[in-house]
Amino acid sequence: MPATGDGRAPDATNDAGAAERSQSRHGAQQRRHRTTGSAPIPHPRGAVQGGGVQGGTEPARASAANFRVLVIEGDGPEHRLFESLAGELGGHAELHRVDGIREALSVLPPPGNGRRGMRHPEFQCVLLDLGAPAELPSGNDGLDGLRELLQRAPHTAVVVLTDTAGAELGAAAVAAGAQDFLVRQDTAGPLLARALRYAVERKRADESQRRLVEAEIRGQENARLQRHLLPTPLLDGAGLAFTRRYRPGRRRALLGGDFYDAVRTKDGRVHVVIGDVCGHGPDEAALGVALRIAWRTLVFAGLSGQHLLTTLQHVLEHERRSDEIFATLCMVVLDGPGAEGAPESAELFLAGHPAPLLLGPDAAPVLLPSEQAGPALGLLPCDATQSVWPALRLELGPGWRLLLYTDGLVEGKVGAGSPRLGQEGLIELIADHQAAGLTRGRLVDSAIAEVEELNGGALTDDVAVLLLERNPVPVIMG
Repeated sequence: MPATGDGRAPDATNDAGAAERSQSRHGAQQRRHRTTGSAPIPHPRGAVQGGGVQGGTEPARASAANFRVLVIEGDGPEHRLFESLAGELGGHAELHRVDGIREALSVLPPPGNGRRGMRHPEFQCVLLDLGAPAELPSGNDGLDGLRELLQRAPHTAVVVLTDTAGAELGAAAVAAGAQDFLVRQDTAGPLLARALRYAVERKRADESQRRLVEAEIRGQENARLQRHLLPTPLLDGAGLAFTRRYRPGRRRALLGGDFYDAVRTKDGRVHVVIGDVCGHGPDEAALGVALRIAWRTLVFAGLSGQHLLTTLQHVLEHERRSDEIFATLCMVVLDGPGAEGAPESAELFLAGHPAPLLLGPDAAPVLLPSEQAGPALGLLPCDATQSVWPALRLELGPGWRLLLYTDGLVEGKVGAGSPRLGQEGLIELIADHQAAGLTRGRLVDSAIAEVEELNGGALTDDVAVLLLERNPVPVIMG
């Protein structure tokens, strides 16, 4: 980010000899008040204006083509090198010449000011004269000013000048963060102008690479974080085949507002949940994770049914950022297989969520009843008489399969226009794929792929799909 001047006069207390040097350099400073390109160069001790306008009037917005250079001169004699620099840089170039680091810092934004100083000119490059090493005090490496400059303007290109004896100092300056160094005696105006432009381009390339690396690191960290936030179902000994698929609607995200989990408790019962936090974004994804973890904790604490859902709503009410946020939820509790050939008992709880599909071995999918569904979590106070989630008792025959899903799977469009797939469309789609002999992961993947194809592209909403199947072999994670 280019640095911008703040237009303040330098602090005289920062340099006790400033007045004497100013007096001795009066003639040299007068030569600096000339036009470079199309705009006059402001006085080094005056207000820095956006278009080079002097005085206290409102600054003009600088042209995007302007190339502004802040020249920080040392305490040595005047150098004619600077006099021809503006002409070599081109018609839109502007030089702002100051005496020393203290005065330079007065025209740069204070730390943390960012781009809020847009009233003042932006410097694409800083040319810093390090002087002669022989002039340095004992124990000073000559780079203190450069370090302070880099700290104040970390996104601006810096080129340093040294004398012949200061080549090592110039190399040390590059190691400290400058883009280049030049030996004054070996440098002509055209060479210096090219060096400044090259330095700006190198700085831009370095900044682009830095931002790219930072973005990649953040992306990798976010991916690892989101992967670890997805649950690992705990179904050892349950005798279930468990297939799950998760597709967040947000681009480049691994986690959305949908959530799911499945655990087997010590009593042999299997608890399965799938839910959907309203909205899209990282806040909804974080809330979904909070609800999933809270649900698993409550299950292991021995809560179930109405008591569990009421407590989970309390968690939602405390964690959500506004009262308008709610979450739908479907919970299934399996009692475990009974006698051989006997139906398996289960309980279904719906909180504003689509009802699951029951897939028989030979029959078409059936949508489970939803007449006893309660409201979504967070819509009604927990103590309201309407806020109840009654259990629906299920009898699951041999070879049963349950397909649980979030509404993102059924809200995709079907071709052009506004018709949605809906639950009836999903039943037909699943029936066709079952008739083709697809099972488990292939069944779920092919169903999602066809839903996306009918939609004409990727679904915009989060999608979570769970397929549970009673299986006599050890649990298989699909």
